[in-house]
Amino acid sequence: MAAPIELDRPLITPDEIEARVAELSGQINKDYARTGRAVSIVVVLKGAAFFAVDLMKHLDLPTKMDFLQAHSYSGIESTGEVTLIKDVSMPLAGTDVLIVEDIVDTGLTASWLLRHLSGHHPATCKLVTLLDKPSRRIYPVTIDYTGFSIPDEFVLGYGLDYEEGYRNLPAIYTARPVGE
Repeated sequence: MAAPIELDRPLITPDEIEARVAELSGQINKDYARTGRAVSIVVVLKGAAFFAVDLMKHLDLPTKMDFLQAHSYSGIESTGEVTLIKDVSMPLAGTDVLIVEDIVDTGLTASWLLRHLSGHHPATCKLVTLLDKPSRRIYPVTIDYTGFSIPDEFVLGYGLDYEEGYRNLPAIYTARPVGE
C-alpha cells in the first residue's frame, strides 16, 4: 500500500486527456503513414501503460507493441541513475520506434532510453510523452510529441504513481505526501 498522499487538485481532467491523446494520435498517424512500415511502439512501464493503450486505440497504422521498464526515481526524488529492469524482446532493427513515456522532467531517463533503443538500430526512434516538465530539464532530450507541458509539481494519476499507488485515478492530480 502506498504512503498517504494529499491530492491538491486535478491539473488535467479526463476529458482534456482524452482530447489531447486523440490529437497526438492524429499527428502520429499523419507522420508515420508516409513510411509504409509498421510502427514499433515501446511502452515504458509502468506509468505510460494507460497513455499507450489510449494512444494506440486511435492509431490506424500497422503497429507492434513491446514493453521496457526502467526507472531513475525513488519516491519523488531522482536517483540520478537509470536502472533497466526489463528490456524489449522484439527485434527493432529497421523499424520505426516510438517510445511512449508518461512524463519527462530532468530528461535523464528519456535521453537514456533514446540512446539505448537507438543501439537496436531502428530506422527511426522518436519519443512521445504525456507530460513534460521543461523547467526541470538537466539532460537534453528531443520530445517529438508532447501531450501537456506542466509546472514543476508532483503529479499522479492516469498511470503515474506514488509508491505504486494512485495509478488508477482518471485525471492527473497535483499531490504531496501527507506531512509535507
